[in-house]
Formats: sequence, structure tokens, C-alpha cells
Amino acid sequence: MAEKVTVKAVKRDTRGKNENRRLRVQGKIPVVVYGGGSQSLAATADLKDLAAIIRSDSGVNTVFALDIEGEGINDVIFQDRQIHAVHGRLIHADLRRFAKGEKIEMTVPIHLIGEPDSLKEEGAVLSQAMREIKVLCEPAKTPDSIDVDISGLTAEHAIHVSDLKVAEGIEIHDAPETVIASIVIVQEAVLEPQVEAGAEPAVVGEEPAAEPEGGE
Repeated sequence: MAEKVTVKAVKRDTRGKNENRRLRVQGKIPVVVYGGGSQSLAATADLKDLAAIIRSDSGVNTVFALDIEGEGINDVIFQDRQIHAVHGRLIHADLRRFAKGEKIEMTVPIHLIGEPDSLKEEGAVLSQAMREIKVLCEPAKTPDSIDVDISGLTAEHAIHVSDLKVAEGIEIHDAPETVIASIVIVQEAVLEPQVEAGAEPAVVGEEPAAEPEGGE
């Protein structure tokens, strides 16, 4: 798992449009922290810090530490956010705080590793049906990805959700029988000869029938 990011914040006592505008001029944005068995808390944080998290690989699914001056450090995740309609910048964020031991459902990417020998067969193609999976775990135990070794994959046996191996304390929420990856054998279709509508195939050596005389 990647090192957890810490964002520093300051508790906010005043609210209103004018106050929010003043904060944004200073490169800060208002945030509201909910959950965790405590009352909601208003604070301000640097726009650049929160924007960097949104732009990261895990994006709004990133669990990060929010260090509010005088209030301590809490694990949080984006619950909602407001983006400026014209400038496309983050202007407000709602963050969800977690109580100790609380588990949440997260979406984790699936990475296939290895090169199966079966791909050397003619027409063999690797098909990855699932590229991410839902897991339930404590925020601190959320894996960056789930790596699946496909070096032994064959056309006869697909890899299913039930084949995944995860660390203790992580529960998988997708159906066990769901296919993650398989080898598909693609065969070229045999094209049938094209015959014009109404035409009969000619027989080699056959003379064309003579038309009757007399015009009947």
C-alpha cells in the first residue's frame, strides 16, 4: 500500500459566501467533516493538497489523513465535492471521517501479472472481464490493487473471483463465480462463395440451351 497522504487543516468558525470567497483567494477551500461517531466539523484546507489527491490514481476513493489543528488526525475520504462550473476547480468538499475499526466498501483495481504459455497457441487471446473489484475493509488496510498471477491460465480454466487471494481483514463483495480473466480461442470464419441473386452456377463443358425459333 502506498504511504498515506496527510492534509493539514484549520478549524473554521465563520461561514458564508463572502468568507468562502476570501478563502479561495488565499488558495484554500472550505471543508466539512462528517461521521466517525462525532459531530460535524467545519475547517479549511489548501486547495492544492486536496486537488492533488483527486488527481491521483485512486482519486476520490483515496483514504487520507486530515490533521485539523487542535482537533487531531482522522482518516477521511471524499464524500461529496463541488466543482466550479466555469473554471473546473474544487471549491468545496464534504469529507467522511472513520471511527476506529470501521470498515468501508472500496473499489480496488485488478492487475494481471505473468504471461501464460497458452497465449502462444494460434488464435489465443487474453480476455479480462473484470478490471476492478469491490472490497470491504478498514481504510488503512485498503490495498492499492489486487494482483492476479495468470501464468498458468489455460483455455480450459478461467480465473474467477473465488480464486483471488486477499489479506486478512479484507472481504470481497463481488459474486464468487464471476469470471475475471480467461483465454479465448478466436477462429477465422470461412467465407462462403458469393452468388448473384437469381443466377445459377454454370457447369463446365455444358453448352447453353438454344432459344426456340418462332417467337413463342
